Amino acid sequence: MLQPKRVKYRRPHGLSYEGHSKGGTHVDFGEFGLQAMEGAYITDHQIEAARIVLSRYTDRAGKIWIKIFPHLAKTKKPAEVRMGSGKGSPEGWVAIVKEGRVLFEIGGIPEATAKEALRLAAYKLPIKCRVIASTHKISAAEHAAMAAAHESSLEALEREDHINLEPKAEEPAATEGEAKGE
Repeated sequence: MLQPKRVKYRRPHGLSYEGHSKGGTHVDFGEFGLQAMEGAYITDHQIEAARIVLSRYTDRAGKIWIKIFPHLAKTKKPAEVRMGSGKGSPEGWVAIVKEGRVLFEIGGIPEATAKEALRLAAYKLPIKCRVIASTHKISAAEHAAMAAAHESSLEALEREDHINLEPKAEEPAATEGEAKGE
């Protein structure tokens, strides 16, 4: 799952997700994006689940950008522990998402497929989202680069499948004397 390599403080203060997002409210890289309609904490597991839906529905075509990252550690005290005695230990990582923030972007695939993939990814998130379109269009060169990346990844998957599907040559069984080391 996603988590920072290192953090300044192990147990940080909680940050608010109330209000409007200051930046990251437009589709900058792809053609379509998934925008948050309300604020919330989004866990690393929820981000990964949405990413998996996007990549599987599009058959790994085009390109996907994840525009949020879980920087904040959420702490929790163990069950049945008395009040006091300090803050709990870190349990997981969350991204602070405010209203209007673009969570995912997708480009290089047909409009209907992109919108449906983003709609399905929104089901994996605990907030209301909407699909928005970019104000700029991807150039032919950028579209060709995304298609080339898709083709190379498909070839790598086929090579991997081909390697895994080949039957392994069976080794002759060791005799009883060889098994004992005689």
